[in-house]
Amino acid sequence: MTTRILEKTAPPVQQPAEVSAPTKGARTRERLLDLAYEAVIEKGFAATCIEELVEAAGITKSGFFYHFRDKNDLARQMLERYLSNNAAMMDGLAARARDLTDDPLHSYLVFLRLYAEEMTSIAGTLPGCIVAMVAFQEKAFAREIARMNAEGVAGWRRDAVAWLRQIAERYPPRGAVDLDALADLFIANGIGGLAIAKATGDAEALGRQILAYRDLVRMLFSPE
Repeated sequence: MTTRILEKTAPPVQQPAEVSAPTKGARTRERLLDLAYEAVIEKGFAATCIEELVEAAGITKSGFFYHFRDKNDLARQMLERYLSNNAAMMDGLAARARDLTDDPLHSYLVFLRLYAEEMTSIAGTLPGCIVAMVAFQEKAFAREIARMNAEGVAGWRRDAVAWLRQIAERYPPRGAVDLDALADLFIANGIGGLAIAKATGDAEALGRQILAYRDLVRMLFSPE
């Protein structure tokens, strides 16, 4: 390990780099992905056609193919964007929770509270879950899309299991607990809670499901 000697003089203040506005092409691509997401959630991938997306976006068909090779490429980029955005959100919430405490149980409970608050705030704007849509309509998508979807869910499971194992090492659970199943329950709560919220029109239902899972974790691992 090397030790850096600090200079006596203060380092120059670095100005934040300017963030350039997205180009027209980038905005068009994002618009197409948004339109596709909503259409796929509403009526399925097979029933979503390029022509309707082009018309809704106000571009030519050649404009569509400038951004996407074909419909499968659209699906790939749509799922890729969702998984990337979801990972960024979850990593950010986890980092905030771990910054507050080094205790794995307490940090996980904080993370779940933050997650519930975040999902409650956006539940009303979410058209649905693309991961569930791909899983239930797998035959409508190319194998690459189904594989990406499965790998995304597997990644969620690995992250949840890793955190739960840290908790179990410090706080032995009350009785036998299947950590893989408990991690899957975390995923199921998010997807199922969103379905309940959409079906009932209750935007807070998703947050309540996450908090119910939080209560379960606390009961399983909290010392008496």
